[in-house]
Amino acid sequence: MADLFSSQDPEPAREPAREGAAPRPLADRLRPARLEEVIGQAQVLGPEAPLGAMLASGTLSSLVFWGPPGVGKTTIARLLARETDLAFVQISAIFTGVPELRKVFEAAKMRRQNGQGTLLFVDEIHRFNKAQQDSFLPHMEDGTILLVGATTENPSFELNAALLSRASVLVLTRLGPEELEALAARAEEELGRPLPLTPAAREQLLAMADGDGRALLNLIEQVAGWSLSAPLAPEQLATRLTRRAAKFDKSGDEHYNLISALHKSVRGSDPEAALYWFSRMLEGGEDPRFLARRITRMSVEDIGLADPAAQQHCLSAWETYERLGSPEGELALANAVIYLALAPKSNAAYKAYNKARGLAKSSGSAPPPRHILNAPTKLMKEQGYGSGYAYDHEAEDAFSGQNYFPDGMERPALYAPVERGFERDLKKRMEYFSQLRAKRGT
Repeated sequence: MADLFSSQDPEPAREPAREGAAPRPLADRLRPARLEEVIGQAQVLGPEAPLGAMLASGTLSSLVFWGPPGVGKTTIARLLARETDLAFVQISAIFTGVPELRKVFEAAKMRRQNGQGTLLFVDEIHRFNKAQQDSFLPHMEDGTILLVGATTENPSFELNAALLSRASVLVLTRLGPEELEALAARAEEELGRPLPLTPAAREQLLAMADGDGRALLNLIEQVAGWSLSAPLAPEQLATRLTRRAAKFDKSGDEHYNLISALHKSVRGSDPEAALYWFSRMLEGGEDPRFLARRITRMSVEDIGLADPAAQQHCLSAWETYERLGSPEGELALANAVIYLALAPKSNAAYKAYNKARGLAKSSGSAPPPRHILNAPTKLMKEQGYGSGYAYDHEAEDAFSGQNYFPDGMERPALYAPVERGFERDLKKRMEYFSQLRAKRGT
C-alpha cells in the first residue's frame, strides 16, 4: 500500500541531492524544516493564533485546514507531526477506500500500543463520503489518530457535522505580495543567484503565481533555467511564461463567492467593482446565461420599483446576448451591470412580497370577503356573493376604499416605498389613497 499512503517522519528540508540522482524540485528543496520557517499564515501559526496557542499549551486537537492550493496545508501538517513526535501518515481521499482506511487505523493502533501516536493527514478530505468520514470518529475519540484534514472546499458544506464537532477548522489564505516576495528571495538564496528579471517583470512573475507559493516556485525554477544575456522585461517574460488562470470552480465555493461579490457591488452602487467581479467570472469560464439570470434577479430584488426600467434593461441585455452570443453579447450584459449599479435602489417590493408570503401562510384558508366575489348563479346571489360591491370607476376619485382582505383580518402594512427614484411617486400615491380611505372611514 505504499502507493496509497505513507508512514514516516518528515524528511529534513533542503537535503542535498545524491550524486547521479535527478535534482529535487525547488519547491521540495525549500520545504520548511520548522513551523517558524513557514511563510504566511500568521493568522493560524502566530503565538496568539489558534494553532500557535494549541502548541504552546500542549493541547493539540484534530484539525481541518481549509484554503486554496499552494498555501502550505501539507507542509504545516508534516511539521506538526515533527514538533509533537507523532508518526506522520499521509493519504489522499481520491485514492483511498474503506479497505485502505482499515489498514491505516490498524497500523495506528499498533503504534499506540508501542507508545507512539499518529498524525493522519488526509488530503482532499471533502472527497470522502459520509460513511467514510464517520469511520474516522471512533479513532479520533479514543486517541488512536490525530486527524488533520485538508480541503479547498467549504467544510460546513462538504464535511458532516459529527466530524466537524471533533475538529477545529483553520482557514489558510492565499499568499500576499510581501509573502510571495519573501518566498522568491528564499528561492534566490537557494539558487545562489538573483532572478534575471527587471523589477517590473519580477512583480509580474509574482502576480502570475496568484497567491500560490508552490506555483511561484515552479515558475521561478523555469526562469532560473534560462540562459539570458540581460534581465527580461515584462513583455519578454509574458512571451516565455503563460499566466496562470485565476482560480475559479464553477460548481464550488468560488462560484458562489464571486456571484455574491458581484451582487453586493451592484447593491452598493459601485459600477467599477461590479464590472470587475462580472469580468472575473467571465474570465473564469462562467456561463454568461447564468450571469444574465442573476443580473435580472438583482434588478427585481435591489432596484425594484425605484427604477422599473431596470428589469426591462436586463431582459433586453439577456435577449441581445442570446442573439449575438459570446463574446459580443457579453458587452450587453456589462451594460446592464453598470445600469443596475447606478440605478436608484429599493428593496421595498422585495420586502413586501416576503411579508405577503408570510401572511398568506399564517392566514390559512380565509376566503375573500363576499362582496368582491362574483355571483354567476342564483344560489350564490342568495348567499350574498357580490352584495354591496362598489364599482370603483363610479366612485369619487375612482376609489371606493372598500375592504379587499378576508373578513376579520386587520389591514396589514406590507409595501413601504422609499424616497428614491420612481418610488417617490409611488409613495405619494400610497399616501393619497390612504388619506382617502381614512376620510371615508374604510
